[in-house]
Amino acid sequence: MTRLRRLAALVLALLLVGGAAVALRAPTATALANGVARVPPMGWNSWNSFGCNINETLIRQMADAIVASGMRDLGYQYVVVDDCWFNPNRDSAGNLQGDPTRFPSGMRALGDYLHARGLKFGLYQVPVDRTCAQYFGVYPGATGSQGHEAQDARQFAAWGVDYLKYDWCSPNGTIQDQVATFARMRDALAATGRPIVYSINPNSIHAKTGPQRNWGDVANLWRTTEDITNAWDTGQANGYPMGIQNIVNVTVPLADYAGPGGFNDPDMLEVGRGGMSDTEMRSHFALWAMLAAPLIAGNDVRSMTSATQAILKNQDLIAINQDPLALQARQVSGDSSRRVLAKRLANGDVAVALFNQSGATTTIATSAAAIGKTGSSFTLRDAWTGATTSTTGAVTATVPAHGTAVYRVSGGGTAPPASTGTLVSAASGRCLDVPQGNAANGTQPVVWDCNGGANQRWTRDGQTVRALGKCLDAPLNAAAGAKAQIWDCNGGANQRWSFGSDGTVRGEQSGLCLDVDRNLTANGTLVLLWTCTAAANQRWASAS
Repeated sequence: MTRLRRLAALVLALLLVGGAAVALRAPTATALANGVARVPPMGWNSWNSFGCNINETLIRQMADAIVASGMRDLGYQYVVVDDCWFNPNRDSAGNLQGDPTRFPSGMRALGDYLHARGLKFGLYQVPVDRTCAQYFGVYPGATGSQGHEAQDARQFAAWGVDYLKYDWCSPNGTIQDQVATFARMRDALAATGRPIVYSINPNSIHAKTGPQRNWGDVANLWRTTEDITNAWDTGQANGYPMGIQNIVNVTVPLADYAGPGGFNDPDMLEVGRGGMSDTEMRSHFALWAMLAAPLIAGNDVRSMTSATQAILKNQDLIAINQDPLALQARQVSGDSSRRVLAKRLANGDVAVALFNQSGATTTIATSAAAIGKTGSSFTLRDAWTGATTSTTGAVTATVPAHGTAVYRVSGGGTAPPASTGTLVSAASGRCLDVPQGNAANGTQPVVWDCNGGANQRWTRDGQTVRALGKCLDAPLNAAAGAKAQIWDCNGGANQRWSFGSDGTVRGEQSGLCLDVDRNLTANGTLVLLWTCTAAANQRWASAS
């Protein structure tokens, strides 16, 4: 998405002078109980194709095309009018107004037009003084919601708004400031009594705070990265702009944050806008479907090619995205070339994506057991062709460069669902903790006073144990005294653990147990691997 932020790199350079932000030790967030976004929202947004060049005729034409193309009936409901829709001046009472030239009929009339066609109405606004376009001087005025939160929420409700995109657009503020500021609009929307999907972007012209916490206590959707652009790989870890591969790298580890009412948002779809090959566009859509991402199209719906329609209207992938369990796919295995993602579905099926990150065709394989299925007889449905095949457990495909094969695996049984809680040391009563929420590969856990933070929440899924999107890992061929660590999940035996009835946590490859160093009990004591003795410093109790 070209957000007209040519100066963003300079702004961010100033931000970084003060040092990188640190993930908060905050209580685990829960999804908003506002009754919306129980599955990822689907729709269309004006920005990717049109930027500031919008008016009510264009929006109405897009709405009509969404209906005529059959997209509405597949779930694409929300029509979101992005930046530059407003009068640069509030009225004498301080109320927002639609731009009288661009939207002469008014915003309520636009909402009525959308609702009459079975669609829903979305608008863009910011929690600071100026929108992104105003910040960069490409649109006049300063009409952000800062100081007007309750008033603007009431105005949105009166216009029939169903979706609010709320974009930070400022270099100022700590992550704590952002949480408090975004929460003001959350509460203002709730006070109106109207069900409105609340979508936030904390990264805009700001240090990248999106991946640093579970924002489910604040919003229904939260952007994980900088703005998307119409390219496969921009080489950005999380900076402006972001290619598809770069966004996937950031978002995959955040799977534990997603669920009904709250989703990681890797930004709008670039499908149908050129710039990437058909294979890459198909991967883009398939990965967003697997990641339980909002499917918000950004192309010109009036002039879609048959290839674009085949992607955006793929009913198998839409069904995976819209599954009522609303889980984000988890990484089963991965390296620099191949990535396997698995998403548990409500009827007991599991969707699996075989993603080729490399520049050459390769074979990618996994197994039914690795993705959480039990038994010896399964059916695979290819999400792209609809073809079905049988397997005794192997799931494999030859995948082109930057391609993604997706199968829906049915039959057999399903392993118990993942469970999340703390791991408490019997010796000290302190919790297994990722220091300062540092999710870098190789970070060594410690014990720390239990505080409910995300960096103390461990998810047991089969034999893997995860926190902050990373797996508990024993270094390859570890000997007694080696550090325990967190690492990208890769499906290796060194990331598989068994929980003994005596409270020990034993590594499958090493045969060593998770051990609090020298039976010390102070906050910050390192956790390592040692010969299993079942002593108090090797016994762990699970707590919710």
